Amino acid sequence: MKKVLHALLLCACAALAPARSAPLPLSAFFDNPAMQSAKLSPDGRHVAFSMAKPMGRVYLVTIDVESGEMKLAAAYADSDVAYFQWISDQRLVYTLTDLNRAAGELFFWPGLFATNYDGSQPTKLIRQGRYDYNFNQLSNLPVESYLAGQWGAQNSEFVYVQVNGDLMHLNTLTGKAIKTDRPRNNDGWLVDRKGVPRIAFASKANQQSIYYREHDGQPWQQVARQDIYSVDNLFQPRFFGPAGDLYVTAGLNGADALFRYDLTKQERSEIPIISTPGYDFEGEMIADDQKILGFTYEVDAHGTYWVDERMQAVQKAVDATLPGTNNMIAVARRSQNDTVLVTSNSDVQPPVFSLYNTKTAQLKILGRSRPAILADQMSHKIMVRYKARDGLEIPAYLTTPKASDGKNLPMVVLVHGGPWMRGVSWDWDAESQFLASRGYAVLEPEYRGSTGYGLKHFMAGWKQWGLKMQDDIADGTRWAIAQGYANPKRICIAGASYGGYATLMGLINDPDLYQCGISWSGITDIPMWNKGHWSGQSDLDDVYKQYGFPVLMGDLEKDATQFKATSPLQQAARVTQPLLLAHGEVDQRVPMIHGSLFYDAVRKTNPNVEWVWYEEEGHGWRLVKNRLDFWRRVERFLEKNIGKP
Repeated sequence: MKKVLHALLLCACAALAPARSAPLPLSAFFDNPAMQSAKLSPDGRHVAFSMAKPMGRVYLVTIDVESGEMKLAAAYADSDVAYFQWISDQRLVYTLTDLNRAAGELFFWPGLFATNYDGSQPTKLIRQGRYDYNFNQLSNLPVESYLAGQWGAQNSEFVYVQVNGDLMHLNTLTGKAIKTDRPRNNDGWLVDRKGVPRIAFASKANQQSIYYREHDGQPWQQVARQDIYSVDNLFQPRFFGPAGDLYVTAGLNGADALFRYDLTKQERSEIPIISTPGYDFEGEMIADDQKILGFTYEVDAHGTYWVDERMQAVQKAVDATLPGTNNMIAVARRSQNDTVLVTSNSDVQPPVFSLYNTKTAQLKILGRSRPAILADQMSHKIMVRYKARDGLEIPAYLTTPKASDGKNLPMVVLVHGGPWMRGVSWDWDAESQFLASRGYAVLEPEYRGSTGYGLKHFMAGWKQWGLKMQDDIADGTRWAIAQGYANPKRICIAGASYGGYATLMGLINDPDLYQCGISWSGITDIPMWNKGHWSGQSDLDDVYKQYGFPVLMGDLEKDATQFKATSPLQQAARVTQPLLLAHGEVDQRVPMIHGSLFYDAVRKTNPNVEWVWYEEEGHGWRLVKNRLDFWRRVERFLEKNIGKP
């Protein structure tokens, strides 16, 4: 067993020889990570991490911080450890998946399992499927039960599990589960640091109600009621501090900031705890059981705002040891040593996990997520901003190939999906780095409608599919040409999901800009996405279809003319450029009929369309073999249509 564990660690820590002239193989970018995440135990004595065995399964492994002794906590011959979490100093819970099967081949749920850090006292808490009888399940919870992600005090064998709207307090040793009282229509919870459910969310139609109680067993009291799809929402509860005080996000000068909320007076503090002007606060609290130490955040890159002076000094020392990377520090809840966990990454470096001793200043690398990637082989990414034609400022990330002078390059405009999300971060990204390694500049616009950049930027994208949202992407392309980054005759637009939709609309609206397009898992008709097709319905929530869709996208009847003009399917004859089109046959978010109908329509007038579908895949490519196949096709397609760099 020790030989297996040390082989795993060596695989995750291994580094390649110095940079080579030949580009890295596709597998370096699109294989599954060797090490996916690492977490400190509440007492700080152990670290748990998920690690891939070479050519095999993902195991759950722990290491003693002081001695370095490794233990195999969980391993399966036919499954991979997925999510895991410490629930006490000794015990973890985890779920399973199968990375060798795509969405269409997965016929089971994640299940729920528990084990001690050394693999002792393993228990099966929730079955993975209705006919899963491999060994005894302690609890009687149904397969439709999910880990709630509410960790409480992390000092007992208990964990929270959500079953529909019910929150169950589950003992991982006995299997006994106790139901928490809940308000009507309850669909979400917030548990405080002591493990008491104190906030409950309830939704009905377009209304969200927020309930609160001071102690377990008290009746729930409504503290707010607001529209789900509204710009006038009062606040959103985020987390409880060690002292039991609630922290919420609410608007400040056009962007969300973090405030303390007085539940007795039902009002938030006038001065925010942390604000990130120009960006919505998106982060988490870092705290031990005594006090808040800091908050993570994201602006142009990730960072940590430390309120604790000692941790400020620790961050400074770690950054001096690891210059050039974002070094995100995690602390133990009730640390009994001087060790913190550091996750380091950047635009050119995938995550590296390390232990840092704050007393001796010694750093020990635990493992690398992608050992085949060396930072000095990668291409830098920078945030840029340009003006859209109506004056709105658009953030974007630009990656230029390492071996180039950054001028007059073939370029791929890579459009993120969502679209109501922040699509890009200053982190290592397989797709943009792969394209840059092949000599292409990559522009990734955060077009209007993207979140994270304030309310104005988000609202400017409402009802603008194929219109101003599309203009933002074209304006970014023209900006890159004007700045000298892009060769105007060698530009391709690409993206998945909404990005696939924007790719097709880019070819339709701006044929002078794009020499080719690559669309995968793309929406091709907005009304069909809402109403569905006899061959398959989207998994969009019915509440969203009824209330969110008219606000964010438009009314199916009133805006029918607009939807026709902005439908790639109905405008397919206008796509004349070479096109690579791909879809997953069991895609439930954007059913494959979107791809197949568009392919049937576009090939009538366009002979340069390559169509590929993966029969076992869903919304995106889960299997390594399919990722490698698709991006190999992308590589050949780009070489053919905008020239091999």
